[in-house]
Amino acid sequence: MIWLAVAAGGALGSLARHEVNVFFGHVLERSVPYATATVNLLGSMAIGLLAGLLATGRLHMSTEMRTFVFVGILGGFTTFSSYMLDTLTLGHAGEHALAFWNVALQTALGLVAVWGAYRAAIVLG
Repeated sequence: MIWLAVAAGGALGSLARHEVNVFFGHVLERSVPYATATVNLLGSMAIGLLAGLLATGRLHMSTEMRTFVFVGILGGFTTFSSYMLDTLTLGHAGEHALAFWNVALQTALGLVAVWGAYRAAIVLG
């Protein structure tokens, strides 16, 4: 059942993500970088709000529903929100250095990975 929740939520999140791209493509005649920034910020706000409501007990979700929303919908919409929640969780637990390095290394290594793969595709292609 969990796998179905992830798949269904992921489909909804991916469709929403695509709609944001289409919206910016129509309104601004380009989606980059506005669609990605919008999705990342909206996803981060949504996951922060939901995590806060769960942490305070003002919202209750079954394991299946949390998986559907957090992993499925928000994961399909943007994994940036999970990255931000991981960082917040580390900071909230007092692991400030690890939170810093999480951001610094994932950002730097992500840029190196995308650049390296891009260059490899150009050179090998």
